Amino acid sequence: MDIVELHNRSVGAFAQLVQSVRNEQWSAPTPCAEWDVRALVNHVVGEERWTVPLMAGRTIADVGTAFDGDLLGDDPARTALIAAADAQLAAGTDVRTVHLSYGDESTDEYLRQLVADHLIHTWDLAAAVGADRSLDAELVAEVTLWFAERAELYRSAGMVGDPLPSSADPADALLAAFGRDPSWSPALDLVNRFGAAFDRCDLDAVLALVTPGCVFESTSPAPDGQRFEGADAVRAEWRKLFENTVEPRFETEETIVAGDRAVVRWHYSWRAETGGRGHVRGVDVMRLRDGKIAEKLSYVKG
Repeated sequence: MDIVELHNRSVGAFAQLVQSVRNEQWSAPTPCAEWDVRALVNHVVGEERWTVPLMAGRTIADVGTAFDGDLLGDDPARTALIAAADAQLAAGTDVRTVHLSYGDESTDEYLRQLVADHLIHTWDLAAAVGADRSLDAELVAEVTLWFAERAELYRSAGMVGDPLPSSADPADALLAAFGRDPSWSPALDLVNRFGAAFDRCDLDAVLALVTPGCVFESTSPAPDGQRFEGADAVRAEWRKLFENTVEPRFETEETIVAGDRAVVRWHYSWRAETGGRGHVRGVDVMRLRDGKIAEKLSYVKG
């Protein structure tokens, strides 16, 4: 397929998706752990802004810091449409070589890099805002062939994460090659961040991920445990757990998310007085609300 057509389709798909982002979603997490939705869109708009001078034969030094910082302004959706249209127009110019940060590159290769970035970030954005995650099958096929020869180079440069287990589905297999979990969702991300904070015994980080009126049901005393309601009561109980346990470890074995509910199977261990490690295995049944954990009901094997 013509590379300019590939580029323009990928750019157009991303720009159209940006139009569906609701006001409250700009700060939502994305599969790119370091970026929220606004930062992700800003990154892609930045690439499109760069496309125009680079396709005109200018160098990185020529442009300097013109595209640093926030590029979205007060109307990110409109800004994304304008940047996309400018990049699509620039892609059709008669330039054979572009001057990139690592040296001169063929226009064909540069545009293929942009196609890949737009395609993967289209999925990132769709996953983050709950939109249709389906990817253009022709773009998936083209990027899959292109990336197969460059995957190790990208990973060694730290530009993509380690590959995840592949899939028979072409789009999911491509996402896995780019280090993306096709099952990622904001809810799954929330539960994973909560588990990581709990494992670090980072009480402030844990409490930042629960609602003010959160409910926690502990596993003891048997058989029914104890119920704590409200962030202050939950904080006090978890503080005791962290402070009174020697070398605690909280390891997630499996997470299942369905709508506003999550089930986490976990392994909790500590250094015992004998010098070995004691442990229990159990599950948390969670209820999620407004991007936070509203209920954590814990059960253990007994």
